Amino acid sequence: MVASKPVSRLVLILSAVIVVDTMFYTALAPLLPHFASEYGLSKGGAGVLSGIYAAGVLVASIPSGIAASRLGAKWAVLLGTALTAGASLAFGLATDIWALSLARFAQGVGSACSWAGALAWVVAVAAPGRRGTVIGTTMGAAVFGSLLGPALGALATLTGVRATFIGVGAAGFALAALVAGMAGVPAQPQPLSALRRADARLIGGLWLVSLPALLFGVLDVLVPLKLHGQGWSGVAIGALFFATATLEMGLNPLIGRFTDRRGFLLPIRLALIASIAISLALAWADAAALVAALTILAGIGYGAFFTPGMALVSVSAERRGIALGIAFGVMNGAWAVGNAVAPAAGGAIAQAAGDSLPYLLLAGICLVTLAVARTYLQPGSRPRSS
Repeated sequence: MVASKPVSRLVLILSAVIVVDTMFYTALAPLLPHFASEYGLSKGGAGVLSGIYAAGVLVASIPSGIAASRLGAKWAVLLGTALTAGASLAFGLATDIWALSLARFAQGVGSACSWAGALAWVVAVAAPGRRGTVIGTTMGAAVFGSLLGPALGALATLTGVRATFIGVGAAGFALAALVAGMAGVPAQPQPLSALRRADARLIGGLWLVSLPALLFGVLDVLVPLKLHGQGWSGVAIGALFFATATLEMGLNPLIGRFTDRRGFLLPIRLALIASIAISLALAWADAAALVAALTILAGIGYGAFFTPGMALVSVSAERRGIALGIAFGVMNGAWAVGNAVAPAAGGAIAQAAGDSLPYLLLAGICLVTLAVARTYLQPGSRPRSS
């Protein structure tokens, strides 16, 4: 925990920004069957709608990193929060699949700005040797938003998409006003060419952020559709994802402390082993109760990559003299690639060959990553700035 009260308040406000951002992102899960039915979407089409948010993050990843570096982290966060709130209002007012997709894309652009700025901001004020803990706390907030998102989506199935998203979008603008009143940190202007100094450790950290995006991207499409096909309502699906996110929220701060004490390699290897086992089990699971139980376990196993991966990105960037805003902007792109590809590809593969094949492919990817993990990390590597 950060000792200074101003820093604690900053972390709290930036955590609220991350909560709102991830809440809008994950709200689609219980609504996906509704939109698939209303607009006649196939599994592949549903995957495209789910993944277009990540496409917005990908397009804005480098520009958001440049903005956080040159303008300062505060202005990147302010821009991202306001854009996400406006896009969420548009999402609530959308009357066709094109308007819905465009609003979802704009939410992703706002997310890229919010994340690049917020992570650069909290890492810049973190106490020495506490980077993993601060990032874990921020990721806990992200998961809390993921927890609220399915509940928001489930609420929208009862009260209407329009009323729900207009109300929450208005709350987003109020949060943007709060960010505007905060004192920022100095900008770190740097040309994009600084990325040429990236090394294997930084690339490895980026992959460890992209990998869980692949895993969750497939899970978030196939599980809601499978459970809906077995009679689960949108409220029940939302409750499942709510329970999953609750466990993941509590886990991330603990992983941050564990990473500070034991280094990067051990938590990453444990997450890889768990993800292989869970993906293989999902490939063969058919009963709704078993799929639901494995989804909860996936929230733990798949979600355990983010904190050590982000800590590794921040430390590696500093050691190579790369501005944190740019590094986290690129990290947004790494996450977005995984989350843009996985829902559409996973849905299309499942449509053509059944749900088992996407999960088997994910298990194989995790197995390869486990085999080469020592190429990027050393057992004693710890998330402390040089």
